[in-house]
Amino acid sequence: MSKSIVSRLKWLIAAIAATAAPVTGLHAADAASAPGQACRAGTLYLTFDTGSMSQAQLIADTLRRHHIKATFFLANEPTINKDSSLEAGWAPYWKALAADGHAFGTHTYDHVYLRSVRDGKVTMRPQFGADAGKDVATDANGFCRELQRSAQALRGMTGVDMVPLWRAPGGRTAPQTLQWAEQCGFRHVGWAPAGFLGDELSSERYPNQALLARALRDLRDGDITMAHLGIWSRKDPWAPGVLEPLITGLERKGFCFATLREHPAYRNWIATAGQGAHKEGKR
Repeated sequence: MSKSIVSRLKWLIAAIAATAAPVTGLHAADAASAPGQACRAGTLYLTFDTGSMSQAQLIADTLRRHHIKATFFLANEPTINKDSSLEAGWAPYWKALAADGHAFGTHTYDHVYLRSVRDGKVTMRPQFGADAGKDVATDANGFCRELQRSAQALRGMTGVDMVPLWRAPGGRTAPQTLQWAEQCGFRHVGWAPAGFLGDELSSERYPNQALLARALRDLRDGDITMAHLGIWSRKDPWAPGVLEPLITGLERKGFCFATLREHPAYRNWIATAGQGAHKEGKR
């Protein structure tokens, strides 16, 4: 066999191997090193709210395996360990996520839902804590303290500052609460319609395979997703059945991933206005 034929065969084998090799762990920082693969479909922003924490370790391990950085919104919620997610028992978990390079925002401390805004007065209902289930009138200072409590708890456990972002429980906001939050340094983060990953829905009506197929079909460049670290009510947990194939499928489509620190709608805010939130929280 001639040297030219041998060389061509070696080239073909290498090309086939490169084509067949799975592309994993793509995120925004990889784009320069792999311009032909990374981010050809765009960048997605995975976010997770606390919830029951039943799938917390699985989610952390999956993200670590794929070298993906996400953003976590923290509230002090009851967990499957019969404690709460911002108590000291969870410090090793949050420290490990921080070491992996993930970002953190506040989900309010007592998972406080907006109830009404009338005549400039805001009524909230904490889901947990001393006033759980009660409607509580809130002013700007009280609302700001509620956002900062989660940031202070995270800092106390890990020494890490939250980014100056918040997510309202249930996504319920009003112009008044958005304004108050920004006055004390926090900008609100929702999610894209396609980014609602459905882990809090009934598994009988919305099985995992249907949720997976919808997300793979509909997610687009720049979308922010939303899921939880565990949901009490869903009988067939979402993360074990969906997260790994979802990430793998999105990577194969050419998506990469980043935290909200890199999101064009938030990165300038984080770099500037957010500094005031950290100073306020350290008083």
